[in-house]
Amino acid sequence: MTYNEVLTQARGDIGAYCKACPVCNGRACKNQIPGPGAKGVGDTAIRNYDKWQEIRVNMDTLCAGGDADTSCELFGKTFAYPFFAGPVGAVNLHYSEKYDDMSYNQVLVSTCAQAGIAAFTGDGTNPKVMEAATAAIGESGGLGVPTIKPWNLDTIKEKMELVHQAGAFAAAMDVDAAGLPFLKNMNPPAGSKTPEELAEIVKMAGVPFIVKGVMTVKGAKKAMEAGASAIVVSNHGGRVLDQCPATAEVLEEIAQAVGGKMKILVDGGIRSGTDVFKALALGADGVLICRPFVVSVYGGGADGVRAYIDKIGGELRDTMQMCGAHSLAEITRDMVR
Repeated sequence: MTYNEVLTQARGDIGAYCKACPVCNGRACKNQIPGPGAKGVGDTAIRNYDKWQEIRVNMDTLCAGGDADTSCELFGKTFAYPFFAGPVGAVNLHYSEKYDDMSYNQVLVSTCAQAGIAAFTGDGTNPKVMEAATAAIGESGGLGVPTIKPWNLDTIKEKMELVHQAGAFAAAMDVDAAGLPFLKNMNPPAGSKTPEELAEIVKMAGVPFIVKGVMTVKGAKKAMEAGASAIVVSNHGGRVLDQCPATAEVLEEIAQAVGGKMKILVDGGIRSGTDVFKALALGADGVLICRPFVVSVYGGGADGVRAYIDKIGGELRDTMQMCGAHSLAEITRDMVR
């Protein structure tokens, strides 16, 4: 199955909001929520994509030839590529009822693990979402990252039990989800976390903990001081705050501040293997891609996910070879402009 076939199939199955565009750049869906769009006028999601396109790669074929090694290491695990499927929730609300969160994660987690990468899974108000996601991760030998919403601490503790039962190699929290409507006015309170609360959550995890939703050097340092093993530079795909900078605009300064002290991942508008290369050149250790994986599941199930992974992996390998990098460690800042 080719990725073009995935897109064609998805257009008939993915619902009224997502158009399964050839390039997922935020323009067709803009501010459609429910749907894959963004908050306000949809500016942030569009900016995420556009800013990666403004970065250019420096071709250099006056170097030794040979294959490019795209493998990466994260928390003691070796993966085929430095990109991962991002977490998504309420797929039957934002897309169509062909899948619900449980069946979606069952396809995504197992296929990603078989293809040599890992999927981050979502969370929701329905407890069955996290239960099914962690069960799928457990069935895949712990190769997945359960991503917990910033609930109150008692609820987080309950969710962490599921993480432990699954044997997940890492856990995450999308702290930027504090801006989602269903988390507001909850009792007990949910949402933003103090550094002290975050430190307590990190201890609860008992595995490498990833804080998703960091957009400033200040925030990155807070996460590091709280004991997080990694951050995801992310604005939640533009879904929680309009008029944010793009992740590509803040990644390098964050990497300069905490790079080497913790793992740095980034998401938001990354849509090709060349974009993955750019992110690594700016200091990221890996990237998350979310919306296109949803399209891949809806458009072809496991075959669709494999087709998309092959596409992005092939583009990354080709860019590395054309820029003179034979391994991820050889991707340097001077390879982009």
